[in-house]
Amino acid sequence: MALVTNLGAKKPVVIFSKSSCSMCHSIKTLIRSYGVNATVYEIDEDPKGQQMERELKMLDSSRPSVPAVFIGHELVGGPDEIMSLQLKGKLVDLLKKANAIWV
Repeated sequence: MALVTNLGAKKPVVIFSKSSCSMCHSIKTLIRSYGVNATVYEIDEDPKGQQMERELKMLDSSRPSVPAVFIGHELVGGPDEIMSLQLKGKLVDLLKKANAIWV
């Protein structure tokens, strides 16, 4: 799990995604709509993508491996968790706390 957790800790917002995943696209669009410059790893296009996917599954085997969103160097979760934060009005606060946005 070292690869994924190390990559997730490098920037305020890191998203592990697949280029053909519609839910991944939706989550990236939502987060970018706040002006966040997220670091995105398209695991289906990355040479270490298979290792990333295995590690993401080990972190939470109860859900699909992508999208997986790290905010503030911690795994927040996938689309359910991000949309829940959005609906509760807590996503922006989390992004601010991570210094991903300043407004």
